[in-house]
Amino acid sequence: MQHKIIKIGLISISDRASQGVYEDKGIPSLESWLKQALKSPFQIETRLIADDQKTIETTLMELVDNEGCHLVLTTGGTGPALRDVTPEATLAIGDKVMPGFGEQMRQISLNFVATAILSRQVAVIRKQCLIINLPGQPKAIAQTLEGLKDNAGNTQVHGIFAAVPYCLDLIGAPFIETNEAIVQAFRPKKK
Repeated sequence: MQHKIIKIGLISISDRASQGVYEDKGIPSLESWLKQALKSPFQIETRLIADDQKTIETTLMELVDNEGCHLVLTTGGTGPALRDVTPEATLAIGDKVMPGFGEQMRQISLNFVATAILSRQVAVIRKQCLIINLPGQPKAIAQTLEGLKDNAGNTQVHGIFAAVPYCLDLIGAPFIETNEAIVQAFRPKKK
């Protein structure tokens, strides 16, 4: 059975990285994680932009409405600092809010850092695309996507990506399969 290729947008949101002050680590870490975690073929569209609400909104709409992305992952701009406006921009362009993703990311991150309560990540659906705000640090990105595992590699707390394939199914996006050694996708058993 031939599956449609999923198109994934990756946006790194950082004033300094977008100005070339330092190297962006968000997009490379997301690309690396996706290459390990997805068995299905996928295509990536990337953007490196400043912490500016209008720019973030425009970029999100461009990736969904014009580029046809089915999944958009953002990194950066989700803290309480004055310039952190990624959640506001994401909520402004969304059709439906998916609060469970942000709740689970904070729950996972609290196992590592007490400041996870300062995180404001959100997720929304726009048309047939799931948009998720991820943390800014590469290590935190992987932890929230994969979840917590014990020393033997058994899942203790599910990462958010376990729910992404089924969410994409429900909104009519292409079917994706994951590498179960990285993250096991949850789909209800068919009756």
